[in-house]
Amino acid sequence: MKAGIIQQHNTADTADNIARLHERIRHCAAQGARLVVLQELHNSLYFCQTEDPAQFALAESIPGRSTRIFGALAKETGMVLALSLFERRAAGLYHNTAVVIERDGSIAGCYRKMHIPDDPAYYEKYYFAPGDTGFVPVDTSVGRLGVMICWDQWFPEAARLMTLRGADILICPTAIGWESTDTDDEKQRQREAWQTVQRGHAIANGLPLIAVNRIGTEPDPSRQTRGITFWGSSFAVGPQGEWLGLLSGEEEMTQVVDIDLSRSEHVRRMWPFLRDRRIDAFDGLDRRYLAE
Repeated sequence: MKAGIIQQHNTADTADNIARLHERIRHCAAQGARLVVLQELHNSLYFCQTEDPAQFALAESIPGRSTRIFGALAKETGMVLALSLFERRAAGLYHNTAVVIERDGSIAGCYRKMHIPDDPAYYEKYYFAPGDTGFVPVDTSVGRLGVMICWDQWFPEAARLMTLRGADILICPTAIGWESTDTDDEKQRQREAWQTVQRGHAIANGLPLIAVNRIGTEPDPSRQTRGITFWGSSFAVGPQGEWLGLLSGEEEMTQVVDIDLSRSEHVRRMWPFLRDRRIDAFDGLDRRYLAE
């Protein structure tokens, strides 16, 4: 399967962001892609740098405007699209939600971000309620997509549960970057940790993985910091963590990668982690902490 990866620098002009995404999605279609994965909250700036009630105006219902717009494009191009939207579920109830659009333009399924961070410049708990969809893959014409969102990608339990429920590929829309005062060495450690943990999920579960990050610097509206410089570096790896595609850490890029979904069977025969899991000895994984 050919899969398209789009990492884009966004501005406050939502219409322009969407228009540029459409152009890049069509570019992926022209190269034979059957699936395209977009970055986290791809329609707008990453608004979670501050706690501002006015930003809730960016949220939308699902189904809604974006699912109609991108649904029409999915039908036009015959591709499956993995979107990332700010969902208004009800008055005062919002989620960070991935929506998978089938190639006929219909909604194949949704995943609501389960792990919600709350750190300087990433004030997501102010905006998003934790997801309640569970770690359940979305069935599509290109396979079962185990979609997780950003902070989820650091937790091995999330990737494992997607795998145990039959995911064919793991997908991680992301918005992660550097704080301006970090040293160059610290920046490098952070990015390598981000790549390594996700490659580990691919290896431990015998599945390919696609991670798509934002790119470019977005200013802090409060001017309390110098904003976030998103490090891009979107990538795809195979079931042994082998690189299938790696995008720039400094500029917008679109890339179509080849993913052999049949390799998972071969790799799992050599490394049968699912066979040898000691599920009888895993009591305690549902506890916050045990050494007390």
